[in-house]
Amino acid sequence: MLSACDEPKKQDSLQQVLDTGILRVGTIYGLTTYYNGPNGPEGFEYELAAGFADYLGVKLEIFPYYTVNELFPQLDNAHFDVIAAGINVSPERYSQFRFGPAYQNVSQKLVFKQGDVRPRELEDLTGNFMVVAGSGHSETLRNFKAEHPDLSWQETNDKDSEELLEAVLADELDYTVVDSNILALMRRRYPELSIGFSLSQSQGIAWATSKKGDDALRAALIEYFGKIHQNGTLAALEDKHFGHVRQFNYVDTRDFIRSAAEKLPQYQPLFEHYANELDWRLLAALSYQESHWNPKAKSVTGVRGLMMLTLNTAKDLGVTSRLDPEQSIRGGSEYLATLLTRIPDRIPHPDRLWFALAAYNVGLGHLEDARVLTERQGGNPDMWVDVKKRLPQLRQKRYYKTTRYGYARGNEAVIYVDNIRRYYDTLVWLKEQQPELMPVELQEEQSDVQMGDVIGDDETENDINERTSAPDAPKINGTKNETIEDTTDGGDTVENATVENQSSQNQSSQNAPSQKQTSKNETAQSQAPETGPEQDKAGKNGASKNNASDTPDAEKQADSDSQPEESADLLQDETNQDR
Repeated sequence: MLSACDEPKKQDSLQQVLDTGILRVGTIYGLTTYYNGPNGPEGFEYELAAGFADYLGVKLEIFPYYTVNELFPQLDNAHFDVIAAGINVSPERYSQFRFGPAYQNVSQKLVFKQGDVRPRELEDLTGNFMVVAGSGHSETLRNFKAEHPDLSWQETNDKDSEELLEAVLADELDYTVVDSNILALMRRRYPELSIGFSLSQSQGIAWATSKKGDDALRAALIEYFGKIHQNGTLAALEDKHFGHVRQFNYVDTRDFIRSAAEKLPQYQPLFEHYANELDWRLLAALSYQESHWNPKAKSVTGVRGLMMLTLNTAKDLGVTSRLDPEQSIRGGSEYLATLLTRIPDRIPHPDRLWFALAAYNVGLGHLEDARVLTERQGGNPDMWVDVKKRLPQLRQKRYYKTTRYGYARGNEAVIYVDNIRRYYDTLVWLKEQQPELMPVELQEEQSDVQMGDVIGDDETENDINERTSAPDAPKINGTKNETIEDTTDGGDTVENATVENQSSQNQSSQNAPSQKQTSKNETAQSQAPETGPEQDKAGKNGASKNNASDTPDAEKQADSDSQPEESADLLQDETNQDR
């Protein structure tokens, strides 16, 4: 007979993972969790799990399932070590499993199709209502049932949240419930998804471990999430997957999807040809942010064309006509590629790309100012998620007076990058869809005036000038955002565009790049040459470049296919700090 001291010692949960060299993670397929992308496994939860495996020094094995209901029995039976599936920590689940620290907060949204009657409370739900079986949404509804006995809904194991949203759009369902983070991503694809009301307050998202074992693995989870929270990795990952979709603009999203169907095809071959090492869809997204794919686009500051190049930058890139789509796309692609080479090699993808896009908008000099401010304030100047918090400080005197290049509308550079990221994500999704899954053609809701200072196909620049300068002319909405200056997220109207531009006209000589800043990130390419595209860009958006040659007459001389003579009164409806 074995005594108690003879019984084999039970191995703790963490040691077992270390001894086997394998971390087994259960998850579900989904947009925010795990899926196989063109370059391999992707997803917010997947990246977190891969980071935890690296932290432990073991190999990661992913076990993807189709529903949350399938995960919990597998965890209880020790078929994997942890569940990482964007799980809400509800009271019911908390009583059955151990959870690590909450790393994200979401709320549950009741979703309906725009155009239908908006439900504002549970009593308004009179149609077909379906949620995913075993989800936190079904648990929430069950809790409401006692107080709302007439509440009824269906549950399904055959569809996930994304499919239920698509069913709402197809009029197969009237309502469904989805977590706020998933809805934020899906509305970039389907802008007709509307929120009726919130079913829950903000709830924590966390990983689950089994209660049958000890707390060793959970303790390691707490240490891991504490570390990535402290060093900024968690914030960077969240920004990568969700940071650019927090704000939603229905009109802008709808117009972009329409333009992708109607305008993009004629320019797509050029984007593909001149993208080189870049993704052509990123280049197309950048062009849409700049000009809404109008080759005749022109801002009050004189930047023009599909890629909205300055006159000096165009000359340096060998672009003889900024109004020629092929030359503009080639020039814009080469300029973005040049900016990427100026970003320090130590900055990894995708942050280096966001930095380059910000520099395309606000200039390398001002970008470097924001990175220096980031370092001074204890942030990481090599992480976009930290620098984007400091770019808006370039508008505040107490900060910009300490920088080398002075005032800049850095907050608009943040919006600029976020917009391009959203457009890019939408283009990637549209490209991946089968023809039968492409969005239905949106209703034609053209206004009498094109939004932004973009020339219509059948009118000249003088026509635009006369129309916008007329006493009764409507205020033109700024959704074009050629360089996102003087606009708010998603294309809201311009505020004090003309006044802002005039107030910055004489700043460039004071803020022109002169010498490299001294900081640990001094290699961030702040030493833009005195002439050439880099200086042109550095002066464009913070302090207007003082370029006497960039006048309408000079432009007509430079562009071989010049338009009819421009009015002396340049477009007043929207301004970008000079490019």
